[in-house]
Amino acid sequence: MPDADKSAQLARDFALMEQTVREAGMLGLTMFRTELRKWIKGESSPVSEADIALNDLIEKRLRAATPDYGWLSEESADDDTRLDKRLTWIIDPIDGTRSYLAGREDWCVCVALVERHRPIMAAVYAPSTDEFFLAARGQGATCNGRPVQASSGVALDFSRVAGPKPLVERLTHPRQDLALHPRIGSLALRLCWIANGRLDAAFAGGQSRDWDLAAADLIVHEANGRMSELSGDLIQYNRLDVTHGLLVAAGADRHAHIVEQFRANRA
Repeated sequence: MPDADKSAQLARDFALMEQTVREAGMLGLTMFRTELRKWIKGESSPVSEADIALNDLIEKRLRAATPDYGWLSEESADDDTRLDKRLTWIIDPIDGTRSYLAGREDWCVCVALVERHRPIMAAVYAPSTDEFFLAARGQGATCNGRPVQASSGVALDFSRVAGPKPLVERLTHPRQDLALHPRIGSLALRLCWIANGRLDAAFAGGQSRDWDLAAADLIVHEANGRMSELSGDLIQYNRLDVTHGLLVAAGADRHAHIVEQFRANRA
């Protein structure tokens, strides 16, 4: 495909993604704090009729417009034909389902388009708090249409750090009275708060999936942040195994400083 045609197609995909995520978020808001059917999938993961309704809406909009793209969603049966696709949608219709079902506001809708193994466009929408994050590769990140930037520097104010306390305690000489930012139910939202500078660093304690991470990953990077494994290696998406280990996100300099501390502690 010629470059001009490819650019035009990606621009159409971006507009479609933005509109679809906004519609899904508003649908989620109409069902929020209502009586919903809910059940447990797997060992302990909650799901509700709202998760399925949002997934159906997103799938109908995106797959109808881009039938040749791969598809990976938390609420869809996995189809491994996605592994052979150059472009794949990665979806979490409601990230933070426990928060959603508890009536808390820390939930969001996540959509990313991945080329090979890295995201090239992303949307994360938290309708309860009116935060709509968007990013496209090489074009920066925004929240509600305004450019965002991760916080600068390398110092760690632990009240602006979110994630599992045992993991954070592995950093060099944490304070004895370590008091982290209150828990954020949505991992994607936790990571996006790096992008807008609300948090200085965020950690994930393992067992996150592609759909929890892919959209926020691009948003963080486009806001002059970094998100990686604790080794510093970039996260790869749309693989056969979509499960990930320990992760960290922060502004570029702080991220490098944190990764170096973990490397030193491991040595």
